[in-house]
Amino acid sequence: MPKVILGLSGALTHDPSAALYIDDKLVAAAEEERFIRDKHAKNRMPLESTKFCLDYAGLKPRDIDIVAFPFAEIGLDRRDRWHFAKRYWYAPDRALTALFNGNRRYQRNVANVRAMLRQLGVNWNTIAFVPVEHHLAHASSAYHLSGFKGKTAILGIDGKGEYATTFFGYGENGKIHKIKEFYDPDSLGGLYGAMTEYLGFEMLDGEFKVMGMAPYGNPDKYDFSRLAKFENGELTVNTELVNTVGWRRYKEGNKGYYFSKKLVDWLGPKRQGDNADEPYIDYAACIQRLFEKLSLEMIDYYLKDILQETGQLCFSGGSALNVKLNQYIMDLPYVKQLFVQPAASDAGTALGAASYAAHLAGIEVEPLHHVYLGPQYSNEECIAACEAHEQKPTWEKIDNIPQAVANILAEGQPVAWFQGRMEFGPRALGCRSILGCPSVPGVADRINEQIKYRERWRPFCPSVLDTVAEDLLQTSHPAPYMTFTFKVNPAWNERIPEVIHEDGTSRAQVVNKETNPRYYALIEELEKLTGNGVVLNTSLNRRGEPMVCSPTDALNMFYGSDLPYLVMEDILVRKKGR
Repeated sequence: MPKVILGLSGALTHDPSAALYIDDKLVAAAEEERFIRDKHAKNRMPLESTKFCLDYAGLKPRDIDIVAFPFAEIGLDRRDRWHFAKRYWYAPDRALTALFNGNRRYQRNVANVRAMLRQLGVNWNTIAFVPVEHHLAHASSAYHLSGFKGKTAILGIDGKGEYATTFFGYGENGKIHKIKEFYDPDSLGGLYGAMTEYLGFEMLDGEFKVMGMAPYGNPDKYDFSRLAKFENGELTVNTELVNTVGWRRYKEGNKGYYFSKKLVDWLGPKRQGDNADEPYIDYAACIQRLFEKLSLEMIDYYLKDILQETGQLCFSGGSALNVKLNQYIMDLPYVKQLFVQPAASDAGTALGAASYAAHLAGIEVEPLHHVYLGPQYSNEECIAACEAHEQKPTWEKIDNIPQAVANILAEGQPVAWFQGRMEFGPRALGCRSILGCPSVPGVADRINEQIKYRERWRPFCPSVLDTVAEDLLQTSHPAPYMTFTFKVNPAWNERIPEVIHEDGTSRAQVVNKETNPRYYALIEELEKLTGNGVVLNTSLNRRGEPMVCSPTDALNMFYGSDLPYLVMEDILVRKKGR
């Protein structure tokens, strides 16, 4: 009988998701936020995403053999809890709780999983429950899905799991070996998150906005070295300034932040509003530079020997979505191949917990081929959504959608593109996207201001045909998931200006025909019209909302913005007057 393994995430009260393996095959995966329309789905369990995975696979709750969850007990005999207690000496309630009740979150997580499974009709006594250490789940999501053979270096950087914040290790013959972990509050991800809050964004959501702001600033203008240091193999974060708890936290009203009043005294008031202005753009540049510097120093210290031997590196954790860091990692002389797990944040730990449980069961999971793992809708379901929608949209069925949409794009109009199975992870990769022609001046500003309603300085990404990618990106390194930035060939600067960032780079997706044939066909049609095998691509959502999931979500987003056209499978929807 095939082994059915359900991986769940949501261990740290955000980004719950579900992933389903049948033996070695990843059948389905989805994030809860997409179904309940609540970004990051904080304090929720992955109930609807689990229902989807089971329905898609044609399974019943009784068919589940293993449930894996990315949070485990940490014994008092380990360093984790003692380090936490020592470093948080100034908050004795937290320090003593770590020592005397240090697994309370694990117990709460198990209770939440049991309650959710009971709601689904799963008998706890008939399944094997496999708790996986949080950073081990991150590591497995990268290593076991990478397809790399031989000894492989593994890196994990995020805010924190149980107590660990950073993971260095290697994989060999399917087994993951730990080399070194750092523990809370010594967290690079936490440091970046604290500065994200100071720069006026929400932690665990706005870090990529800081990264997008950084190229507009001067990283040499301020010295941020006092925030953290890496010496003699140890990372130490200055908790008098950042990664603070308790009375050290800066407060506005009833809200406490992850940085201190001392930081405000040093740098000035916390940033407000949407403008990318001084000195905050310089602060963004400085924290990005410090984050890159410390990350590269740690890689050099703990993983260089392995990388000099094999050149293979897997990277996961929320900080793995920092595409500028990934660009510099690829530039290291001893890194030949870098695999960044595309759902690298906590949503991806559902994959990691499931793949690690599969490994423990003696199953070698297949490499990740794509992330088109969510729901798909038929033409009939899209038409039914149109007929039921309060706006009573005007729609028609089109025979050659790639050609029709390419013509609209070439005329300078943006298009909402809703096709196939929804992507797993934070990037729109050609199934739930807003598209534009990157050679049309001003199309990026129009999408930012009138459709996405987001900060004007936020960049857009190109989706690139594999036939032109090497010339455009000046490398043959695989890039299917928008997890890297590349220095764009200057010959393309005037051809596709709308997808080149301030610093001359682009966070590109290389598209191939095998994994997304319709999206590929669209870009081919646009190439015939413009000479460029590139399309501007951003996620199909408005600011503060999850990416759309269903046809109804797409229609609601369409009528809540200035989008002129929406394509759902073969159905073209126009605004009245178009």
